[in-house]
Amino acid sequence: MTHPIPLPEPRTVTAETLRAEAGALLGRGARLALVAGHHDDDGIRIVHTFLVPGEPPHELAITVPDEAEGVPTMADLSYAAGRFEREVRDLYGVTPIGHPLARRLIRHGHWPTGYYPMRRDATPDPVFEADTGSFPFVEVGGDGVYEIPVGPVHAGLIEPGHFRFSVVGETIVRMKARLWFVHRGIEKLFEGREPEAGIELAERISGDTAVGHALAYALAVEQALDVPTSTTDRVLRALLLELERLHNHVADLGAIVNDVGYGIVNAHTQALRERLLRHHKAVTGHRLLRGGIGIGSTRLQQLPDLDLVASAAAELEEIVAVALGNHVVVDRLTATSILPERQARTMGTLGYVARASGVDIDARRDHPFHDLGPDFVPVVETTGDVMARFLVRAREAQQSAALIAELTASASGVATDAESDPLPSGSGAGLGVVEAWRGTLVHRVEVRDGLVSRCKVVDPSFFNWPALPVALKDTIVPDFPLTNKSFNQSYAGNDL
Repeated sequence: MTHPIPLPEPRTVTAETLRAEAGALLGRGARLALVAGHHDDDGIRIVHTFLVPGEPPHELAITVPDEAEGVPTMADLSYAAGRFEREVRDLYGVTPIGHPLARRLIRHGHWPTGYYPMRRDATPDPVFEADTGSFPFVEVGGDGVYEIPVGPVHAGLIEPGHFRFSVVGETIVRMKARLWFVHRGIEKLFEGREPEAGIELAERISGDTAVGHALAYALAVEQALDVPTSTTDRVLRALLLELERLHNHVADLGAIVNDVGYGIVNAHTQALRERLLRHHKAVTGHRLLRGGIGIGSTRLQQLPDLDLVASAAAELEEIVAVALGNHVVVDRLTATSILPERQARTMGTLGYVARASGVDIDARRDHPFHDLGPDFVPVVETTGDVMARFLVRAREAQQSAALIAELTASASGVATDAESDPLPSGSGAGLGVVEAWRGTLVHRVEVRDGLVSRCKVVDPSFFNWPALPVALKDTIVPDFPLTNKSFNQSYAGNDL
């Protein structure tokens, strides 16, 4: 059994030193992964978590009285910081002083002024005003410019999001995305739970990422309470993560091609996904792999069927070859909706979106909970277009199938139904970092007297949604569904 390395104590900073301390970390290549607000007895505590590959997390904490004006903005130092600051302002009421875009991010205009849902004094039933549907956005003028509103209600079974296009002819001049139509209060629901009871909530944050969220939460709790895990647990967790990555990539590869009218390919991938989901139910008892991750434990009903996984990978390889053998598919995917590497880096994009633009970032290598060995190399493309995002997914799916075989072999002959010991009822803080199928996912958990007092969740979609409008510039309107599916970010993972 191996005990987790404790999360280093945050470095306490003041309003005068916050920017300098954060700037020094950013200047040496740290990534701002998370900003978490906490409503404590002495005010609002804000923790900034920075990640550097191969190093323990670096955290800066600042506390301001409830009545304080705010904290200096870091939006000019980090694009992600500017968005996190707007989130903290909407949830806790702490103003980012000098922010260049200080309007609301999460709370739409009909939310009551002065109501901050994550504060301890927030009532569960605020009085909302009528939502007129208007919101601030840059209006593009000029001859021939017109607007196309899409959503928030869509034809498919997806969650609400509004996209406002400014168009000339068929060319998109600008697109503004408006999200956060459904604030479910997920982070508030974690408060006061016993740590084990948080697993079922984490699994439901974004249904297609049940393993990713449950694992990040479990790793954070285990670190907070010094709960050991075995080598077998870490192998099985890595295995579940790759199973989840595989079935999601299979589905998306078909859906991308479907948006150029090649429906037969999509039909085959959806049938293949169904086979994988039925297989997953045999592995954990649930099609979406729920129930496998526990605090200090990992439980499987059976190990994966490697013949089925290998067959699925071979079939997927053939499907991808058929798709790329179609000149219409290649023409529509190539040079469509390019996200340049410089902008991908500046915006902090993650996962396959980042790797398709040449940004070599992957928590499986950079912040591993289980060492996949020196042969593991993240899949990277450089063109940043829909084709690159398609190819990264296709290659990652094959990589996942190979990893599933390796991990299953190393787990053979071990019990998969071991019960974990009772959790200690202590206090502490922990950070869980996982390369979920969309990208790096982070949970920061604080436990007080055996109960969860705070769980901050950052799905990779929070970082990747803003890059979609950038990639769409100068793209034609008919390519929006194709581009959107190549990104395929989670509304639920973003709209907590």
